[in-house]
Amino acid sequence: MARDEIYRTRDVDRPAAPFEFSEAVVKVFPDMIERSVPGYRSMLDLTPLLVRRAVQPGSRIYDLGCSLGAATLAARRAVQVDDVEIIAVDRSPDMVARCREVMAADNSRVPVEVVEADLLDMAIENASVVLVYYTLQFVPIAERDALVRRIHDGLRPGGLLVLAEKLAFEPPSVQDWLDTHHHDFKRSQGYSDLEIARKRQALENVLVPETRAQHHERLRAAGFTAIVDWFQCFNFAAIAAVRGAADG
Repeated sequence: MARDEIYRTRDVDRPAAPFEFSEAVVKVFPDMIERSVPGYRSMLDLTPLLVRRAVQPGSRIYDLGCSLGAATLAARRAVQVDDVEIIAVDRSPDMVARCREVMAADNSRVPVEVVEADLLDMAIENASVVLVYYTLQFVPIAERDALVRRIHDGLRPGGLLVLAEKLAFEPPSVQDWLDTHHHDFKRSQGYSDLEIARKRQALENVLVPETRAQHHERLRAAGFTAIVDWFQCFNFAAIAAVRGAADG
């Protein structure tokens, strides 16, 4: 696994460029996310438990913003019913190319189609599970309501959306406490203060987190009938939302 040293630089007077999923990021992405997102591996390890109960025969699983396919693989290995197809979507050509290689090297018989597309343009159809892992936070806020409604409408009754996000918190003292401990986590993973500061600068106005309450309100407005906060580690959390069995 290549080590993330993208923000290790001596050119401290030069502002960090806005973050993007470039070829350089693709090369180090597994290391970057493991060392940047506390609880990431634990959440992935628990994902198959959710997928196994929710996936329905003859349906689709979508992984929106699939990156290199870690969540896709977790879902793929959980499928125990017939005639299930997984659609993994990402708009970064470099991510898609590498994700296709990862899927080809995996020995599961569950078919996976890796699609290069903007998830805002992607149709969601006949889904029993939709995974959106650390992706909605990069979508313009004005587009988020419509995307979540489209996911709800593309799910079968009883279908599951799993949404993982970096959260914002109120009051500011709580946000400061969580930010401080998140940065301590990153230091414990070998990132320097300079790398932490430059990565934060690069993500400003690119990754825009919302509060848990804002996510819940959006999910309820879209029509989800059961909303469960099932995982949190510092300021990173995952929410499960179920489409009601009778609202189809």
